[in-house]
Amino acid sequence: MPVSASAIYFLNLRGDVLINRLYRDDVGGNMVDAFRMHIMQSKELGTCPVRQIGGCSFLYMRISNVYIVIVVSSNANVACAFKFVVEAVTLFKSYFGGAFDEDAIRNNFVLIYELLDEIMDFGYPQNLSPEILKLYITQEGVRSSFSSKHVDKPVPNATLQVTGAVGWRREGLAYKKNEVFLDIVESVNLLMSSKGSVLRCDVTGKVLMKCFLTGMPDLKLGLNDKIGLEKESQLKSRPTKSGKTIELDDVTFHQCVNLTRFNSEKTVSFVPPDGEFELMKYRITEGVNLPFRVLPTIKELGRTRMEVNVKVKSVFGAKMFALGVVIKIPVPKQTAKTNFQVTSGRAKYNAAIDCLVWKIRKFPGQTESTLSAEVELISTITEKKSLTRPPIQMEFQVPMFTASGLRVRFLKVWEKSGYNTVEWVRYITKAGSYEIRC
Repeated sequence: MPVSASAIYFLNLRGDVLINRLYRDDVGGNMVDAFRMHIMQSKELGTCPVRQIGGCSFLYMRISNVYIVIVVSSNANVACAFKFVVEAVTLFKSYFGGAFDEDAIRNNFVLIYELLDEIMDFGYPQNLSPEILKLYITQEGVRSSFSSKHVDKPVPNATLQVTGAVGWRREGLAYKKNEVFLDIVESVNLLMSSKGSVLRCDVTGKVLMKCFLTGMPDLKLGLNDKIGLEKESQLKSRPTKSGKTIELDDVTFHQCVNLTRFNSEKTVSFVPPDGEFELMKYRITEGVNLPFRVLPTIKELGRTRMEVNVKVKSVFGAKMFALGVVIKIPVPKQTAKTNFQVTSGRAKYNAAIDCLVWKIRKFPGQTESTLSAEVELISTITEKKSLTRPPIQMEFQVPMFTASGLRVRFLKVWEKSGYNTVEWVRYITKAGSYEIRC
């Protein structure tokens, strides 16, 4: 269900109304008094951003020294309402030169009223894209850094930009060199037991693109995901030879992706925005290739000594390497002295975080490194308790490696002028929450 807002109010910290706009007649004009008396004066602003008073719901958010309050009388989509507020504030900041506070609202109330009429119609959110709205609402904000050359720009395609399917890209773009940069960035999340069994493992990934293309190009991206390859094999009536397939979960796309075409053909087709954007996000829970395996052994030798041995194995290809590898091994708070021996990198004791920090600048694939440490503890008179150790944490980045196995099979660029393009593809895997119990 959409927002269907009845009214929107902008209040300062004292509860004074700076600007308000009524979109429906199902609420009275004094509804803001109920918000001021029952919520602001009762000091309950920080408890919950959604409150019901007298049959109406108040959805509010504080931005700087301003409260934005949306009043609804029906069962509305709360997440959509807060998303509208965030996007509206971004729009206002683009007009006001990056500022949004009480002074900015007082200095630009005429412009705000004009924008409120455009971004919400009868309580339903409309287009909130600053790039599109600036094509036909060319009034400058008082604190805006918007130069006059943008205002004087002709707007022959304003209607097309607002109503067409390519509102995120303007026409007339031209580049001497047409290039596409595609990055697949993945974060590996792991929780492993002290015996080496995987308790939890998943990969969250993003496909980031940066496009410098002339005109209105149409791009098609092919991945080795299971759905796309199964569809392709059905069309060709023969098994695919594209190697390993993977199954993507929780896939979300940028608005430029043609979802109708994706549902029918299972191909990612889109007209890209100009510059940098996030094409898609995904998650994978099955068949994860762990880049590192950590084998810890910690022995308590009496009350004042510990022996720590940690072996780290890189599982990725021998021609690859990891950068910025950091292993943090927790030790007791009463640690007094440590002695290290490492086969690569450097290690030291960091008393601020109660950890042995082992750093390896470059870790080649299919190799292993070990750390051996003797830890001396301060003797205590209290009765010895079983030590509850936090997990070992790991940080790393592995270029040209994907833990999910996701690969780009093809990236095609078509534009009516037929120019040549240069495509760059890069992979990188980094540690998310990579923890090993010890």
